[in-house]
This record gives sequence, C-alpha cells and structure tokens, in this order.
Amino acid sequence: MTEASDPSAQPLIGHLTELRSRLVRSLAAIAVGTVIAFFFRNVMLELLQASYTNTTGDTLIVTGPTDQFSIAMRMALFGGAFLASPVLAFQAWSFINPGLTMRERKWAFPVVGALVILFSLGVGFAYWSLPRAVSFLVSIFDDLENFWTVELYTRFVIRFLLLFGISFQFPVFLFGAAAAGAVSSDKLASGRRWAVLIIVTVGAVVSPTGDPVTLILLSTPLYLFYEATIWIIRWTLKK
Repeated sequence: MTEASDPSAQPLIGHLTELRSRLVRSLAAIAVGTVIAFFFRNVMLELLQASYTNTTGDTLIVTGPTDQFSIAMRMALFGGAFLASPVLAFQAWSFINPGLTMRERKWAFPVVGALVILFSLGVGFAYWSLPRAVSFLVSIFDDLENFWTVELYTRFVIRFLLLFGISFQFPVFLFGAAAAGAVSSDKLASGRRWAVLIIVTVGAVVSPTGDPVTLILLSTPLYLFYEATIWIIRWTLKK
C-alpha cells in the first residue's frame, strides 16, 4: 500500500503540509520585517550604542571591511524578528488551534498576547539595564582603555536583549504547566528555595557577560514573576 492510499498517513501529510505553510508565512513575515528594519539601521545603531557612548564617552570602532554590512544585516534581522513576533505567535496558535478543546482555545489568545507582551517587556527592561552592565564591565580595571568594536558590541547587545526577552516568557510556560496539572500553586510556593537556586544558576549560565550586575538584574524580575505566577495560578485556575 502506497503512502498516498494509506488512510493513516493522510492526517500526518496534512499536518506536515500545514506546518510547511505556517513556516513559510512566518519566514515571509520575518523577511518583510527585516527589510523594514534595514531602512532604520542608523537609528537602531544609535540606540544600541547609546549605552556605551553615554557611559564611557568613547565611540565604537570598526576593524574590518565587511563589518558594517554584517552589523547592518544582524540588526535588521533582529528588528525584523521583533516586528514579526505577533505574526509568529499567531501562526503558532493557528497551527495548534485545531487540536485544542474549547476550554483550551479560551486560553489561546491570552497566552499568545502574554508571550508577545512579556517578550517586549523583557527587551525593554534589558535596554534599561544595559548601561548598568556596561558601566560595571568598563570599570573593572582602572588602567585599561576601552576600544570596543561595533561588531562585538552589537552582537553582545542583541544577545543581551534576546536573553531578557526569552527569559521573561517563563511565567507563561509555568502557568501552562499548572493548567495541565503538572504543578500546583502550593507546590510552587513550597519550592521557593529551589526556584531561587534554579533562576540564579540558569541566569549565570546563559548570561552573555557572567557579571553579578547582569545576574541580579535578570534574576530579580524572574523571581518576582515566579511569585506573581503563583498568585495568578491560585486565583485563575481555582475555578
């Protein structure tokens, strides 16, 4: 029996076709966002390097002939992904929506909205925290001059922003685990010590700098999110 005539293969083929369609639309959204962001590359560069120039009084330098192009493309891709994030979230929701029950679909829009909002909040908080991290990094030694390249600095900043943006979404997955019955608010409340240890340990491992300032700036809001999620689970899923 061929795959085309096998009834059991039809649902799988349909899911794969749907997945391919959603991926193509997501990539198209990122491509459009990247093109738009590319025209604002100078504004983006000014925003990204502001934390360094305002802290040190120095300017970033370029050391390679292709650095400017690679920097522009990196920033455009990051900006494009950020602009396309609502579309990406909608495509993901549209793909899993047919397999959800009516009760689960009720939570879909709030969850997707929370993912987008928390990611944006994380990126915004990271941008606010960046000057503190830079100030600490350039003040470790007194006798060293800082000549940072645009290439390395923009790579560092984008990793910094992504780290906070992705980390800030963990309350949604914690809430999802509670909604699925994997954890409860009482279990989360009794595991506060382990939560602090895990948050600090993971933050130290994934931090692009590893410095204590960044670790504190990342761990503090995550623990506050942990506490807030306990109350949200307790009062929202109580019904």
